[in-house]
Amino acid sequence: MTSPSEIAASGAFVLVVEDEPDLLASISEYLSDQGHCVDHASDGRTALNLVMAQAYDVIVLDIGLPRLDGLAVCEHIRASERGDAGIIMLTARDTLNDKLTGLKTGADDYLVKPFALEELDYRIRALHRRSGLNRGDVLRFGGLSYNVRTGEAQRDGAPLRINRSGAILLQQLLRKAPLPVSREELSRALWLDDPPDSDVLKVYIHTLRSIVDQPFERPLIETVRGKGYRLVE
Repeated sequence: MTSPSEIAASGAFVLVVEDEPDLLASISEYLSDQGHCVDHASDGRTALNLVMAQAYDVIVLDIGLPRLDGLAVCEHIRASERGDAGIIMLTARDTLNDKLTGLKTGADDYLVKPFALEELDYRIRALHRRSGLNRGDVLRFGGLSYNVRTGEAQRDGAPLRINRSGAILLQQLLRKAPLPVSREELSRALWLDDPPDSDVLKVYIHTLRSIVDQPFERPLIETVRGKGYRLVE
């Protein structure tokens, strides 16, 4: 059995799909606090649309969903170009047949409600580590890359000297590129539930730009008015 110390400390890009609002909020907040980059959906159709638009490392998928149930969502994902994502099924059903049905549909793991959030985090990290997906180890966009295991950043083959705060911001931007990342998401990634004044984030972004953009001919980090920041090619 893999020990917690052997699981990579870096977070995963996770989609949480759950139709119970309180549970969805609790899971999303907890996983974000543990260093994961989290998207969420409350129905199967929305979840499937998100999966087709984004490359998630792990999908936490409730079975009993409106519009399209979790089993159908899982089948669609496995048949698509996003079929290599890790999938953890959530359900209140605890019979062997229910578990086998979920696993036969394509789930990698199965967690019965109620469950401890710590266990969910552990299973996400274990699945992310086992999968060995390239996007989970090296994040790339527009000549920019960041290795979440070694902490090495490069642009167009040139190494970038980046501190811990810059690395956190860079991961968030790379995981969602070219979509924008809100100021709230970036602040939460840096300071969890105790963010300082909003101008402090601007200082951190300015520092990151001085490393990622200034030495090169074209900028990659773009301010999206009223939304946040994103990477552009």
